[in-house]
Amino acid sequence: MLVLGIETTCDETAAAVIERQPDGSGKILSNIVYSQTDDHAPYGGVVPEIAARAHIDLLDGIVGRAMKDADVNFAQLSGVAAAAGPGLIGGVIVGLTTAKAIAMVHDTPLVAVNHLEAHALTPRLTTALAFPYCLFLVSGGHTQIVAVLGVGQYVRLGTTVDDAMGEAFDKVAKMLGLPYPGGPQVERAASGGDPKRFAFPRPMLGRPDANFSLSGLKTAVRNEASRLIPLEEQDIADLCASFQAAALESTADRLSVGLKLFEAQFGPSHALVAAGGVASNQAIRGALQAVAAKAQTTLIIPPPALCTDNGAMIAWAGAERLALGLTDTMEAPPRARWLLDADAKAPAGHSKSRAAY
Repeated sequence: MLVLGIETTCDETAAAVIERQPDGSGKILSNIVYSQTDDHAPYGGVVPEIAARAHIDLLDGIVGRAMKDADVNFAQLSGVAAAAGPGLIGGVIVGLTTAKAIAMVHDTPLVAVNHLEAHALTPRLTTALAFPYCLFLVSGGHTQIVAVLGVGQYVRLGTTVDDAMGEAFDKVAKMLGLPYPGGPQVERAASGGDPKRFAFPRPMLGRPDANFSLSGLKTAVRNEASRLIPLEEQDIADLCASFQAAALESTADRLSVGLKLFEAQFGPSHALVAAGGVASNQAIRGALQAVAAKAQTTLIIPPPALCTDNGAMIAWAGAERLALGLTDTMEAPPRARWLLDADAKAPAGHSKSRAAY
C-alpha cells in the first residue's frame, strides 16, 4: 500500500510517501521536511502563531513535492494520514484539514494519527522489529517509558513529573546564553567541558518507579551559573557537561527500572527502542547502549532524520493502522493533548506541562 503522511504538530512542516509491503516491511519513497528553526530563533522558542502561519504557507507545496519525488499520484494512494495531535493546535488543524481535503476529493481513506504513536512505531519502518518492545520516547515535550504491545496497544511505565528532557536541555541552554535550538548547543558545549566540575543532583535515582524529574537539576544549574556570573566560555562548557552527565545517569537508572517493570509485566522486551528528537543526542545514545547491554537486549534507534518530526513516521503509522482496517471519519478532531495510553494517569505533582500530552 502507498500512504501519504502529513506532519504539522510543531515547527516542522513535513510530508512523505511510504510503501508498505504485505510482509509488513516498509520503504520511504519521499520525505520532505521544512524546519522553521530560523523563523523562531529570534524569540528563543516556538511561537505558535508563527508556526501555524508557516504551515499554511508551506504545506501545499511540500505535499506536492513529496508526491512528485515519490513518483505517484493521488489516485494511487491507499490512504492519507495526518498527525491529529498532540501538538500546537493551530498547526494540527492545518495538517489535518489538508489531509481531510485530499481524502475527500480523491475518495481515499483517512487516518488521524497520534503523533506519539508515530514515534512509537517508526522503528518498525526501518527494522524488522516484532512486538512487544520497550520504548523510550524522549523529546522537547515528552519523556516516557512505554510498553509497545501492538498497534494501538500501549502501556505507560514511567513519565516525567515535571520537565521533559528536551525541555530541560533547551532551558539550560537559554539560561547559559546559548542560541536556539538549545539542545544541540548544550551537547556541543558539553563535549569540551568537565563533567565532574559540578556535583549536580541525580533526580529520582534508586526509586522503584520509572518516573523522571528534571526540574530540580535544571534549578541546580541555574544556581551554579548565577554564582559564577560573569560566565566564561569554559564555565559554560563545564556546566553543560556536568548537567548532561547528571541527566544521563538519571536516565540510565530510570530506564533500567523501566525495563525491569516491562519484563515483570510482559516478559522480555524484543528491544529497547528510543525515539523522539532528543534520541539524536550522541551522548544519550551512548548511555542507552550501556543500559541495553546491561539488560541483555538490543538497542534500536531510528536514523536521526526519523527521530525528529517528519512525514514518514506519520505515513508509516497510518499504514500500520490501515493494515488492520483502522480508519477515521471526516469528524476526526484535532487535539492539543492526546495520551498515547488512554488509561495512563499523570503522577502525583505533575505540572500538566507539554510533557502531559
